[in-house]
Amino acid sequence: MINGLPDKLRKLRLKYNYSQREVAERLKISPSIISGYETGERTPSTENLLALSYLYKCSTDYLLGKVENVPATSLKTTGLSPEQIQALKNLIETMQ
Repeated sequence: MINGLPDKLRKLRLKYNYSQREVAERLKISPSIISGYETGERTPSTENLLALSYLYKCSTDYLLGKVENVPATSLKTTGLSPEQIQALKNLIETMQ
C-alpha cells in the first residue's frame, strides 16, 4: 500500500463531486476496485494510477506522496481576452 494514497484519492474524488461509480466508469473498471483503492485494500496499477492523475488533474508524484503540494485548480481561459484573464487573476488574488 502507498502511504496516504487512499485518503488522497477519496479527497480528490469528493473535490470533483464524483461517485465511486463515476470514477470506475471513467477508468473502465469495477466500482469495488475504486472502493478498494480508497480503503487501502488495493493498490492501483501503474496504468490506473496514471489515469487517476489525469482524471484528478494532479501529478503521480502527488498521489505517490513524493510531493506534498495539493494539486492546483486550473481554469480554462480559452476564448477570453487578456483583460478578462487579468480580471480573473485579480479576483482570485483578492479572494485568497
